[in-house]
This record gives sequence, structure tokens and C-alpha cells, in this order.
Amino acid sequence: MSEISEKSPKSYGTAVMLCGLFGTLGIHHFYLEDWWHGIADVALLVLMVLFFMQGYSLLGFLVLLIDGIHTIVIFYYLIIEKWRDGQGRLITL
Repeated sequence: MSEISEKSPKSYGTAVMLCGLFGTLGIHHFYLEDWWHGIADVALLVLMVLFFMQGYSLLGFLVLLIDGIHTIVIFYYLIIEKWRDGQGRLITL
């Protein structure tokens, strides 16, 4: 049985583009009104910068790797139209 879901009014193309270009910044989450997810992405970015500034390069690269993998997963789900906006609506064409 397939799940019927409301389509998001947010633009599919804009969401995919923002994720592809600025994924580690979390801008796409703010655009999709997924505020807590966006704040978590920004926090990871700040943590990464702080690690690099303090000379903890290995930890900085680890946080960058985690954020990069997270961005790739979200990008994939956006492309296959399985990601939802902050109100639970599917981002589709």
C-alpha cells in the first residue's frame, strides 16, 4: 500500500541546488524550514572550524567527513524525491 503525502510548496530544483552547492552549511535545511537540522549543520561547521583553529586537524577532518557524508545522503534523498520539508511534505518535481 503506497503512502499518499502532500507535496511541498518548496522548489525541488532550489532545494537540490542549495544542497549541492552549500550542503555542509545547511542552507538547504533552512530553505526547507527544517530549522533544527539546519542549526545542527551550522554547529558541525563551527565545530570543524574551531578544531582547525586550535590545531586539532584530525578532529577537524573527522567532523568534515561526517558532515560531508551527511550532505551526500541528504542530496541523494532529495534527488530521488524521498526527502521531506520541515512540515513533513515531500520535496518533488
